Amino acid sequence: MKLYLVRHGETDWNQKSRIQGQTDTPLNDHGREQAQELAEKLEQEDLNIRCIYSSPQQRAYETAQIIGQKLSVSPITHQGLEEMCMGKWEGYAWKQVKEEFPEEYQVWYTNRRYQQTPGGESYQQLLDRLLPALRDILERETENTLIVTHSAVIMTLMSYLYDTPFEDMAKNFKTGNAVAVEVDLSLLSSKGDLQIPVKKTGD
Repeated sequence: MKLYLVRHGETDWNQKSRIQGQTDTPLNDHGREQAQELAEKLEQEDLNIRCIYSSPQQRAYETAQIIGQKLSVSPITHQGLEEMCMGKWEGYAWKQVKEEFPEEYQVWYTNRRYQQTPGGESYQQLLDRLLPALRDILERETENTLIVTHSAVIMTLMSYLYDTPFEDMAKNFKTGNAVAVEVDLSLLSSKGDLQIPVKKTGD
């Protein structure tokens, strides 16, 4: 079994560098084109993807539908794969957050893994809901699986798996729109607090 994570295609808020979080923004036309291009690439690479899961947010699910149509796989939404809730900062650009919420931003910035955004989540809280979702998916599936999700979700998981500082996640693991990343399942299975029985197939 192989596991791939995909960040959704572009939205207008991506284009304007606005913080989306759990605001349910749709893909724009470019995002749909990106998803279609990725779908064609996945088909050409013949990765034998048999299962597609998606965040329930529409930008992710629409990306999953476009990919699924090309691969003849119906996507399934799964709670826990949503983008990090950024609370009252959603809709702002990061520059605006720094200017309008300087004290709250500084408190969050110095302890990003465990400090919640105002009215939102911390990266640790995101991880705490993501890991059970991954466990459930990997307990269900034995064939190659693709998960369509969000930037912070991917960066948080990779930082956790590779034991790198969460403060460096953007530098280490930033993923573009409609880009696929393979997850090292041996790292997943080695995490004692995750305890995912990764199944092996002939792939």
